Amino acid sequence: MVKRGRIVAFFLIVLLFAGTIGTTITGITKDIKLGLDLQGGFEVLYEVEPVDEDQEITMDVLEATTQALRERVDVLGVNEPNFNIEGENRIRVQLAGIDDQSEARELLSTSARLSLRDVNDKEYLDGSDIKEGSARQDFHPDFGHPIVTLQLKDASKFAEVTEQIAAMEPNNQLVIWMDYQEGDSFQEEAQKEDPKFISAPNVNEKLTQANVMIDGNFTVDSAKRLADILNAGSLPVNLTEIYSTSVGAQFGLQAMDKTIFAGALGVALIFIFMIAFYRFPGLIATITLSIYIYLILLVFELMNGVLTLPGIAALILGVGMAVDANIITYERMKEELREGKTVMSAFKAGNKNSLSTILDANITTLIAATVLFIFGTSSVKGFATLLIVSILLSFITAVYGSRLFLGFWVKSKALNKRPGWFGLKEKEIKDIADTTEIEPKFLGRQFDFVSSRKKFFRLSILLILAGVICLVAFRLNLGIDFTSGSRAEILAPNSLTAEEIESGFEALQLEPNNIIISGDNNEIGVARFDKELSQETIAEVKEYFGDKYGSEPNISTVSPIVGQELAQNAIMAVIYASIGIIIYVTFRFEFYFALAAIVALLHDAFFIVALFSITRLEFDITIIAAILTIVGYSINDTIVTFDRIRENLKLKKRVKTFDELAEVVNKSLMQTLVRSFNTVLTVVFAALMLLLFGATSITNFSFALVIGLIAGTYSSLFIGAQLWLVWRGKNIKENPIVYTEKQRNDGPQV
Repeated sequence: MVKRGRIVAFFLIVLLFAGTIGTTITGITKDIKLGLDLQGGFEVLYEVEPVDEDQEITMDVLEATTQALRERVDVLGVNEPNFNIEGENRIRVQLAGIDDQSEARELLSTSARLSLRDVNDKEYLDGSDIKEGSARQDFHPDFGHPIVTLQLKDASKFAEVTEQIAAMEPNNQLVIWMDYQEGDSFQEEAQKEDPKFISAPNVNEKLTQANVMIDGNFTVDSAKRLADILNAGSLPVNLTEIYSTSVGAQFGLQAMDKTIFAGALGVALIFIFMIAFYRFPGLIATITLSIYIYLILLVFELMNGVLTLPGIAALILGVGMAVDANIITYERMKEELREGKTVMSAFKAGNKNSLSTILDANITTLIAATVLFIFGTSSVKGFATLLIVSILLSFITAVYGSRLFLGFWVKSKALNKRPGWFGLKEKEIKDIADTTEIEPKFLGRQFDFVSSRKKFFRLSILLILAGVICLVAFRLNLGIDFTSGSRAEILAPNSLTAEEIESGFEALQLEPNNIIISGDNNEIGVARFDKELSQETIAEVKEYFGDKYGSEPNISTVSPIVGQELAQNAIMAVIYASIGIIIYVTFRFEFYFALAAIVALLHDAFFIVALFSITRLEFDITIIAAILTIVGYSINDTIVTFDRIRENLKLKKRVKTFDELAEVVNKSLMQTLVRSFNTVLTVVFAALMLLLFGATSITNFSFALVIGLIAGTYSSLFIGAQLWLVWRGKNIKENPIVYTEKQRNDGPQV
């Protein structure tokens, strides 16, 4: 008899979640802070250097500098600017959604040490003599052009200085400098068309008032900017820009729209596939996945996280990750149902047997994501943060959420004698009294993967050799993240040509190393330079192409120091992730399992690198994020296979010959084949949609994911498990595998 109360409870809880999501999701998404790549803005990393030899850069100095930068940014009215002190002498500034990036760069980087000197460069007054907040943009009382006025604290001191300058006739000029440096000379600068000093008015008499008028070659905007800088005060240090990236607002808006559309399409395909293949449990999975997406956005908003393009990619890929836990559980349930067990027994056994696998797979992926967070730059950290949140929440929703919802129906007995609701046919289910073991099949066939292991090894060795040759011959097309230099990405309303972009840079007297045209309609041009473009040059490039195409280009610069550090961090990230996974897998399984798993994931990482060498696609820091993500997915898949091997060894109790071991491995591969195929298919849905329809800035990232996912599935089935068989099988006679009764019962309990 069907217990309808449980079904009613299911619908009430689902309606409660639906109502909560429907009424709050808009507010949550509005409150999430968007990164630079989604709303425009710029990010800059400064190296803090002492003003003189006696100054020491301490944490107090860094904090004082950060506070001074924050006060300057307040003048611009930027919402929630982000300042981070990094290491012993660096400050990272992120300003999202800012309108005038050139003004912001100048306002930030100018040290603003005002000094009043004579023609022999002797200093009389400095910024400490200015009355705080007194600087303002004004107009010349006689000629009407823009000027800057300010007040000095001590009128008598100013009177004394002007009296001395007036007595120096004919060299009675009061030279007003901004950021005078040792070695600067008025005599030399006065000969130049654009001198470094601001102005040098003649002083003919003693001035008794404390008002100073700075009369330079100002526009209203430049005069206002100087007044703002003076009011913000001078910095206690010198700042050198060693990394920067800027994104035009239109670029950000287009990227967000395209990536959200691609993500929605990928998630929709995953939902359709789950329902089509797993029927009613698949419908339960789509409900829990919807709740999972909502919870991720809610938690991320509560964390005050910044959502970036890679972050959206992590969210979408997280759906594929979450669906994996459902697939593992549902496949175990279907196995139990095929054995003729009741729905209730299959439900309990499926949840119990899948828990250990899901736990191991999630922890190993979490290790890779944590390493990515530690070693990643700002946008990569955003990706890693969302990936970590995704892993934790997917475990909660996919394991406990799905169990709760499906449990209502199982315990109501509404699913009894309805195998079709689980995607099974009556003829697939054997009589419970039949003790014949069901041989696992894939697409109605059995495969002997183990006997073909040498073919798989040869294929991989050939591909690796081909990859090594390509890497030696072509090398990688390294992005500026690793080589240093500058990169300009130009967006046009219509299709572009390389010649058109090149002529634009010629007008600016710039010569890019190469120009690549991309985008759906060839509307994006990317120019690379092997040198760092100066702030002034960046401002000119933005103005020129902004006026020409109606959208400011994205420009990134990386100094050689930062490029070298990023390369080192990328290598260390892969090494530390591998070490962490080896330790965990050794602890949970054995060393041979860990060694085989590492060989498999390095095999996958190498294929991504080799393919980027062959295709000549740009290899930047986001590809490292993709590689570490693939490391996580690859080890996830490998762990699922290893977990089944371990389970079958426990059932066997004692394995003492190579043939017995090979039989266990092949059976385990066949049992996990459907799960591996379905999991990679769902995640590839998401990654492929990002590749085809997402923003161009994550195209290479998505490409690396698609290739890596396919390589990861191949390696976990045909390399990792087979290597373990060969290595463990060598001494199986001398050291047979034996499981005691206690060991067979160990493991997570539901």
